[in-house]
Amino acid sequence: MTNGLTRWDPFEEMRSLQKQFLNDDWFSAPLKTLTLPTTDVYTSDDKELVVEAHMPNFEDTDIDVHIENGALVIRAEKHEKEEDKKKKYVVRESSSSFYRRIHLPKHADQEKIEAEMKDGVLKVVVPFKELPKPKKITIKSGKK
Repeated sequence: MTNGLTRWDPFEEMRSLQKQFLNDDWFSAPLKTLTLPTTDVYTSDDKELVVEAHMPNFEDTDIDVHIENGALVIRAEKHEKEEDKKKKYVVRESSSSFYRRIHLPKHADQEKIEAEMKDGVLKVVVPFKELPKPKKITIKSGKK
């Protein structure tokens, strides 16, 4: 004879939520259509740092690029508001934002940074200052 009791697993609910978010079930379909902005950071020929921020829903007027405490800061905000004059409430309002902070190397030439927005991709090029060449020290012979 069983008493009808089941063993309680404190982590079962957490596993269930994890399955909903990560597996192919009813809840994961909206996540697959959601596209998040990506940022690529790489060096080109060890002469410059390139940052490419993929922001297809932003215009260049929505974006602010600046240097703050040795870091490149990219910030964008977009607000849309659509009203129906026949009704007394807002029908649609949306807001999008983007923020990235990339620490710059010491030899970055902050005065020559350039930014360009093309086809939804913000490209920021941070040139490097030319580092001093190593000085060769000749060794004198101790023989006489």
